[in-house]
Amino acid sequence: MEVNWQEMLFQFLGGLGIFLFAIKYMGDGLQKTAGDRLRTILDRFTTNPFMGVLVGIIVTVLIQSSSGTTVITVGLVSAGFMTLRQAIGVIMGANIGTTVTAFIIGLDVGAYALPIMAVGAFLIFFIRKNQVKNIGEVIFGFGGLFLGLELMSDGMKPLREFEAFTDMMVSMSDQPMLGVVVGTVFTLIVQSSSATVGILQGLYAENLVDLNGALPILFGDNIGTTITAVLASIGASVAAKRAAATHVLFNIVGTVIFLMLLVPFTAYVEWISGVLALENKMQIAFAHGSFNIANTIIQFPLIGAWAWLVTKVIPGEDVTIEYKPKHLDRHFIDQSPAVAIGQAKEEIVRMGEFGVQGLQQSFEYLKTGNKKHAETAYQIEDAINNLDRKITDYLIEISSVSISPLESARHVMLMDSVRDIERIGDHFENIIELIDFRDVNRVKLTEDAMDELTEMFTLTIETVQKAVDSLNLNDMELARTVAEQEDLIDKMERRFRKSHILRLNEGRCSAQSGMVFVDIVSNLERIGDHAVNIAEAILGNRG
Repeated sequence: MEVNWQEMLFQFLGGLGIFLFAIKYMGDGLQKTAGDRLRTILDRFTTNPFMGVLVGIIVTVLIQSSSGTTVITVGLVSAGFMTLRQAIGVIMGANIGTTVTAFIIGLDVGAYALPIMAVGAFLIFFIRKNQVKNIGEVIFGFGGLFLGLELMSDGMKPLREFEAFTDMMVSMSDQPMLGVVVGTVFTLIVQSSSATVGILQGLYAENLVDLNGALPILFGDNIGTTITAVLASIGASVAAKRAAATHVLFNIVGTVIFLMLLVPFTAYVEWISGVLALENKMQIAFAHGSFNIANTIIQFPLIGAWAWLVTKVIPGEDVTIEYKPKHLDRHFIDQSPAVAIGQAKEEIVRMGEFGVQGLQQSFEYLKTGNKKHAETAYQIEDAINNLDRKITDYLIEISSVSISPLESARHVMLMDSVRDIERIGDHFENIIELIDFRDVNRVKLTEDAMDELTEMFTLTIETVQKAVDSLNLNDMELARTVAEQEDLIDKMERRFRKSHILRLNEGRCSAQSGMVFVDIVSNLERIGDHAVNIAEAILGNRG
């Protein structure tokens, strides 16, 4: 029988496209249904590596992507939310969580794929409630997953008659390393181990590959899926690179162990298939689950060793932005409210230093256009927002206990300072977005405009730093200097607006470049206002 290559290729690639879309759509729906609080879950419950494994499993089941969980984990390690040891536990759990997809595929309800999608589409398009729409996305993605698999499976059927393909599959049974390479490369290309395991289940169900050939491909799929974490760690912190390296190390070591145990592992899969009377697709699902669970159990005691090894292999100072508060001890609130207020002030000063760093990174981004500065500034702004919530909650708790009039005045001043620093973060985020607009639309700022922005940025950064220092030291003289410099910032803004209008009238700058310039100047002026608010709180001039 002659193979119709075009029809086979179209069916396979179309099915693969539908499968990848469906699993992403289903994961997005599950994520939204769960309340989209994945980072909070990861941050709060990964107190030790064992909890990290459990959370990794749960989050991966929710978003249907071990790569997604690993990328989030790499980001959290980079941000200082999570230690490397905790991250290794999450990565191990993600490998177990991703096997759930293979079990779903093993249910083999392909005949009902279209009516399932119809139910999902009805919920998405005809029900207005967001929660129901999210459930509709999950159902639609679930049906699409099976439709994609059916198309891929139908596309692969003619390969049974193609001698070169059957010979390759036989050779994979004899040469396990070839199977590992095929599984790794294909997953590297598709960037979804769920998709490649699904394809493998289809090949095994159609008897295009035997169990001896299928298991090494399965091991290779696990290695291939690490590419997403590696890509996510490029340009990230040293800690993030180490987390990605651990993911690669964990899966390669697991594959080596199970290649050595291939004969007994194959016998185990055949045994459990006979005991539970498993269909072919479910046999692969059980093999996938057993491999990842056993691999985690074997390597779990080695977490400390892997953390030490990747630290040696990837040297460098672990520079992270620590989101978590360092000084807020709730025991002081009842025992000594005055000390608690002092603790809050220490954390607000730390938050203010983040504000200065964020401004500096924004300025560097303006000068260089290097995205690394923008990403750091966004992380800092995220840290400021997190500290804003934590400090505000802490101060609210302090207000519920009895404090002296003097401490009450300090309390009010600190509440106001938190709000001002948070607004500084919002303004430098606005500036980053304006610089992004400049770069995307290829807007050119004149040399005069850049000189003026440099002058204003320098003065604003200096003013904010002095405002934070005046808060830290309770220094009246510094606070007065801040008020004087803020007056200079106001005058500078008015002067630069006039010079911009002059450039515009002379045709030396475009309307778009003028808009970017004026909006950056306006945001810097507002940052100056918030800096002087902090200083006036020290001087006792705020109403």
